[in-house]
Amino acid sequence: MKQRGKETHYVVCLGNEGYRSSLVVRKIYRILPDSTAAKHKLLRVIDETGEDYLYPEKLFTAVELPRAAGRIFSIAP
Repeated sequence: MKQRGKETHYVVCLGNEGYRSSLVVRKIYRILPDSTAAKHKLLRVIDETGEDYLYPEKLFTAVELPRAAGRIFSIAP
């Protein structure tokens, strides 16, 4: 999943096998840019703990949020 500029990007969780306490299937998560992780097919995701951790990118798919929704997600706890 490529990221451009300083835009905030979001993904939806497709599966959580092995990460059931950290990820919720069908939930939208914010991701942070991490080019080193991307080389290893990992995403830096702000998960249910509120912290960012690396997860296999195969567990997610990118979603584009309308601008208003993006603002709400970016300020949510």
